[in-house]
Amino acid sequence: MSRQLHTAWGIQGLGVHLPDRQVSNADIAGQYGVEPAWIERMTGITHRRYAEPGQTTSDLALLAAEHALADAGLSPQDIDVILLATSTPDQLAVATACRVQHGLGAVRAWATDVGGACAGFLNALKLARDVLTASCPGGRALVIGAETFSKFQNPTDRSTGVLFADGAGAVVVGPSLAEQGILCSVQGTDGALADIVGIRAGGSAQPASVRTVSEGSHYLHMNGKAVAAYFRDAFPRIIKEATHLSGLQLEQIDLVIPHQANPRMLRTLGCELGISTEQLVITADTYGNTGAASIPMAMHHARAQGRLTSQKAVLHAAVGAGMSWAGTVQRWL
Repeated sequence: MSRQLHTAWGIQGLGVHLPDRQVSNADIAGQYGVEPAWIERMTGITHRRYAEPGQTTSDLALLAAEHALADAGLSPQDIDVILLATSTPDQLAVATACRVQHGLGAVRAWATDVGGACAGFLNALKLARDVLTASCPGGRALVIGAETFSKFQNPTDRSTGVLFADGAGAVVVGPSLAEQGILCSVQGTDGALADIVGIRAGGSAQPASVRTVSEGSHYLHMNGKAVAAYFRDAFPRIIKEATHLSGLQLEQIDLVIPHQANPRMLRTLGCELGISTEQLVITADTYGNTGAASIPMAMHHARAQGRLTSQKAVLHAAVGAGMSWAGTVQRWL
């Protein structure tokens, strides 16, 4: 006799961790040869958070995970799966999620990292839903996005230095009623554009060496114009595909909580697509672009404001290095 699969899953707990160190535009403008007002005018960002020198991505992820578990009223022993999305792992070869699993004491949980850069959290959310459906009926997954971009910033490259920042957000995914929780997910990749943003050195293509360090290849690099052009093309497609698959019209979406890229660009695109200011959630003004952490951080912010409440229809859209993109529609539990 075949076992009936449980296929409805939603977010039962939410947590974030922000590093204490707040960095204003005035703090970094000089090193990039610009005025603080230029940074705000070009990006919409006024502040961001940086981890301390001794803090790792797993440190931030662990604290966000603990908050999410407490919010869900669960212990680490209740978790079956830990998925951590990050572009800034503690180290190569060892999944940062393994550090979090050990730090939490989640001894039953399988743990691994998920790629996709800024789209990584939505990739991990989909994977959590799929794994729970296939392997853990009634189980729970911890899905985390965490970044320490400040450790990979080129101190002379304003295209990345004024945008990216540090932080972590986590959610607990568990069973939900039908037609609630995660309604649909869409994903896509265009590997022909894999070189327009990323960290060139440190992998098998360019192992770390005196040359790669002297050339700054271990820093995050970005072709800002090419990335912005791809984002402007991909973002409307994500909205269209996600709403179509969910069966909802854009006007039926209560909140659009995207990956927090350039907030100035997000507001412009939102206006062009007919996304109202009441629908759009933007937090990058004060937190910067925290990559895979940005969507759960923005969810937490929206909930704290009273905007994210039970039964709200929420659309997420993200574009990451690769180039990869992802979209999710959920009905908040």
